Amino acid sequence: MSKHTVLFELGCEELPPKSLKKLRDALQAETVKGLKEAGLAFDSIEAYAAPRRLALKIVNVDAAQPDTQKRFDGPALQAAYDTEGQPTRALEGFMRGQGITADQVTIFKAGKVEKVCYLKDVQGQSLDTLLPQILQAALDHLPIAKRMRSAASRTEFVRPVKWVVLLKDHAVLEATIQDTPSGNLSYGHRFHAPKAIVLAHADEYLAKLKAAYVIADFAERQAIIDQQVKALADEVNAIAIVPSDLRDEVTALVEWPVALRARFEERFLAVPQEALITTMQDNQKYFCLVNSEHKLQPYFITVSNIESKDPIQIIEGNEKVVRPRLSDAEFFFLQDQKQPLASRKEKLANMVFQAQLGTLWDKSQRIAKLAVALSAITGATAQDAEKAALLAKCDLTSELVGEFPELQGIAGTYYARIEGENDEVANALGEQYLPKFAGDVLPKTKTGTTVALADRLDTLTGIFGIGQAPTGSKDPFALRRSAIGILRLVTENNLDISIEDLIQLALNAYGDVVKDHAKTLADAVNFLEGRYRAKYEDQGVAVDVIQAVQALSPKSPLDFDKRVTAVNHFRALPEAAALAAANKRVANILAKEAAPTGTIVEASLVEDAEKALFAELAKITPVVQPLLDAKNYTEALSMLAALRAPIDAFFENVMVMAEDAELKANRLRLLAQLRGLFISVADISVLQH
Repeated sequence: MSKHTVLFELGCEELPPKSLKKLRDALQAETVKGLKEAGLAFDSIEAYAAPRRLALKIVNVDAAQPDTQKRFDGPALQAAYDTEGQPTRALEGFMRGQGITADQVTIFKAGKVEKVCYLKDVQGQSLDTLLPQILQAALDHLPIAKRMRSAASRTEFVRPVKWVVLLKDHAVLEATIQDTPSGNLSYGHRFHAPKAIVLAHADEYLAKLKAAYVIADFAERQAIIDQQVKALADEVNAIAIVPSDLRDEVTALVEWPVALRARFEERFLAVPQEALITTMQDNQKYFCLVNSEHKLQPYFITVSNIESKDPIQIIEGNEKVVRPRLSDAEFFFLQDQKQPLASRKEKLANMVFQAQLGTLWDKSQRIAKLAVALSAITGATAQDAEKAALLAKCDLTSELVGEFPELQGIAGTYYARIEGENDEVANALGEQYLPKFAGDVLPKTKTGTTVALADRLDTLTGIFGIGQAPTGSKDPFALRRSAIGILRLVTENNLDISIEDLIQLALNAYGDVVKDHAKTLADAVNFLEGRYRAKYEDQGVAVDVIQAVQALSPKSPLDFDKRVTAVNHFRALPEAAALAAANKRVANILAKEAAPTGTIVEASLVEDAEKALFAELAKITPVVQPLLDAKNYTEALSMLAALRAPIDAFFENVMVMAEDAELKANRLRLLAQLRGLFISVADISVLQH
């Protein structure tokens, strides 16, 4: 069968830049799906996207579907012919319905019954017929939130469609897609090459468009931008900040990228650089430049969609546009400094945190009380912890945070430094919100850790205290994420405190604002313990490892963490599977027959295998016990792995449920001692292998 290269291009008004890449990928995926469903084989599909076009090149696609046979089932063989082998009325009716004669009837087996059928040859449809339908269906399934109709057209799309190219090798495939007839005319850059381009062959697409100042391949355009931006940054010994979302958006805004470096007045560098970077990235789509210490430099890079004869004009135009933006940030920054952070508590007293839990100032006072209590565990200075907690929310009333909400905490750090606060207090104001998301960094200072912990514990305990725990998808205070933050702050800072004690400290700060302390304590502890699974699964820990530790309900997150680490390490040992199985067997035996109290009577051990196991246990227990006491679980489990051989031998050669009561009791005590050692770390009988 002959194969062809097909080119499809949909030309339209400028597509939304934030979703261009998504539209390209979806068009490709939907077309692949359509071709596969139609049974049209192809080698590859290349997808292109630029501001005014989405395009596909399908390489070596079949000219038509393969011919197939379709089976039409008739009556059972028994009912199809009479005793003389003549067609019955049932078969005659089937043949009439299919328009066939007796010689076209075939027999096939349907389970145990033989039936008659008609195998009809179906000729495969051509690519020319199928492709327009496949492409239109793909366009109809694109992820477009708001579709629009243009002019008299009945079909809808994300932007008005201007032209359609559909080529099979060098020939136009005649079709109407999005109410637009297909042809071989494309259009180049709006300013540099606005005239129509005749495409003589599907393979010419990229080269012909490049000659008309359009880089149609998204990835190629992005690589050009990357190179140009790096070269301009290198010239001034700087590094460009290129967030991936912004990089994609800028790539989606230009057909012919030309990067230009501009500058702004150095006086603006006195403003918090986060505010300057935010405004330049979000509002102007600029790439900011920093030095090797990540300090902002007085330059920015803009990517133009035109190769200007006078680039200075474009540079100066951008400098003129950015100046008022930076001036606004500077104005807010200077205005805020007229009012010290501590004096903003009156404004916080007018801002509601939660109707039943009071204002942000009430919250700040609770956090301060809790932070002082926590500082004994975190190693922070109580004075620093209290000061930072009382200032923590003050910048929420500032002009700068009002304009740039993502600067909460960061603005506070700047103002605290200006007011002469020490580094612990100043840095804690920015660090209180860490970690912001899964895998984010934690606070570096002890004071930051203390305030971050206090803030989350206060919210969690308060919301549970008023009976508004998260349900299903509803979690307005992001308590699930916050809970994992609490667990991380505790474990990664090696803080030895139980979840119960943490919640109790938060309840102490609440006093009688929370009515039922006992219920709140139980619910909040339960909720936090319920987040272990999500936390460790995120880290790639197997569910059975988490369950093995959960079986023991350790009270402190740090202890839980050490046990998970130990079981995770143990699970990879060659002895793990056999020991997990043995533990399961021991657990089952002890569940049916509780081990009698008292010590093992060595004189009552008769079999060599039980003597050997007893000797091993006697040797290993004094070595493992100190490790368990020191919570060195990983080493303890690794040592216990040595018991594999004597345990296997015991089960092979010893009958636990002996008829002799003393023998049986002794053997049960031996198993109980063995089980006790493993269960000191985790219930490894839960492990799946």
